Formats: sequence, C-alpha cells, structure tokens
Amino acid sequence: MTEDNHPAARIAQKLRDAGIKCEIIEFVPSDKAVLDHDRFVFLLVLALLTVLAWGYLLWLWADMGMGGMDMTGLRMIPSGMGSMIPAHTQWLPMEFAWVFAMWTVMMVAMMTPSAAPMFLMYVRMDRQTDVQGTPFTATVWFVVGYFLVWAAFSGLATLVQWVFERTALLDPSMATTSKVVGGLLFVAAGTYQWTRLHEVCLTQCQKPFAFVLSHGGFRRDALGSLMLGLRHGAYCVGCCWPLMALLFVGGVMNLLWVVALAVFVFLQKIIPFGGLFARLVGISLAAEGAWLLSMGMS
Repeated sequence: MTEDNHPAARIAQKLRDAGIKCEIIEFVPSDKAVLDHDRFVFLLVLALLTVLAWGYLLWLWADMGMGGMDMTGLRMIPSGMGSMIPAHTQWLPMEFAWVFAMWTVMMVAMMTPSAAPMFLMYVRMDRQTDVQGTPFTATVWFVVGYFLVWAAFSGLATLVQWVFERTALLDPSMATTSKVVGGLLFVAAGTYQWTRLHEVCLTQCQKPFAFVLSHGGFRRDALGSLMLGLRHGAYCVGCCWPLMALLFVGGVMNLLWVVALAVFVFLQKIIPFGGLFARLVGISLAAEGAWLLSMGMS
C-alpha cells in the first residue's frame, strides 16, 4: 500500500498541514525483529571468523616471504615465526601440526563465505523452532560438523603435502615443481566439473532449504545438528576437493591463487547458473592442464 493511500499517512499529512511535526513509525513484528537480530549477529560472527582466517594466512604469507631471503637448502615451517629447518631433514611432529593448522585455517577462509547462506538459514530455523530458548545452539553444532569435514580434508592435504615434499615435487612456495603433475591436477579438476558427482554435490550446496528438507529436516538436538553439518560438509568437499588440489600447482601460500579459487567456489554456489559456470571454467582448467602436460612431456 502506498503512503498516499495509507490512513496513517493521510492523518500525518493533515497534522503537518496544521503545523504539527510528526512522522510515521512502522513497527516490525517482534518475532521478525528477533530473527533479523539473530541473523545479523551470526553474520557478524561469520565475517569476523573470515577476517581472522584471512589475516592468519596473510601473516603466514609475509613470514614465508622473509623479504626475499635465500632459502637454498632450507625449508620454511608455516608457523608465522620464521621457523626454518634444513630441507633434507624429516618432518617433525610440530611441522605436521603447523601445516595441518595452515590447511585448516585456509579452508575456513575459503569456504565460510560460500557456506554463509546455509548457516544463516539454519539460524532462521533455529529461532523459529525455539523462540524463547538459545537460538544459536543447534546452528553452532551444525557449523562445527561442517568444518570438521574440512578439518579431515586438511589432514589428508597435509599428508599429500608431506609426500610431495619428500619426493622433491614442491618448491619453497609449496608449488609443484613438475609440469606433468600440475597438468594432471588441472585436467582432473577441469574434467571433474562435468561429472555427475560434482553436479549432485553442487546442487546440495546451492539449495540450503532443499538440503535440510531432503535429509530429515531441521535438527534441534546437538547430535542431529552435528551429523547434518557433517553431511553438508561432505557434499561441499565432494564439490570442491579437486579445486583445492590446485593449490599445489599455484602454490599453497600463493594468496592470489587462494583468493582466485575462493572466488570461483563462491560464485559457483551463489549465482543462479553456477553449474554452467563451473563447466565453462572446467573447460579452461582442462585446457590449461593439457598445455602444461605438453610442456612437461616435450
């Protein structure tokens, strides 16, 4: 209803004509106001988490650069404290821990923006099913389950990095030294964008409400929310794992490469034609991989 036809607007105008200052205040129903407040608060938390994660990666990147220092014969540990050890030495338990932390934080930084719509929808369901209770409890468990899957992926990525480093397939920037390996990773990532498995996983990530409904609906209990979060995280890993493997090509600590992959992940999940966009990018990735393979085999 327009302001001119609204009874309150007509009354307010008459009062203004009489020289009485007044304005119309439209009250929002309390349940909607509370819901908007919850979503705003949780959005701020997600934004802070993302900023902290990217800040940590920036700190590591600056530490790994060391102002152009000669790294011949040395290996940097991504601890942010300038830790270096001789390149030929075996990995220490602490190095595994630091590399795992790096991968985990990187996954949080890259995946939080694209997962935000799912988290915010869960906040809404959480509040609507428990107006008087603690609205974030189930959502927190869902988020924990989601990132536990990515933590498991980070553990696997740490082991792969260890294998690559032990076989001299990584340079100091944690990028592969083999054009053949890089080409194969590009071809695999590009081809995967056209597979049925990728399509199924991407669809589950693109439609939060449909995902919840198709997996038993909203869960208020901690275990149920955790398991639902694990399942959603598994779909996201299934959608994006070949892209994360490309970090070994561009450089695990190459922040421009990390940002580029994060933007692609975000766009394919958010835009309406994300599936088509992913396939088109897949063609480009496969073509880049074929070029690298030809260079490596020549």
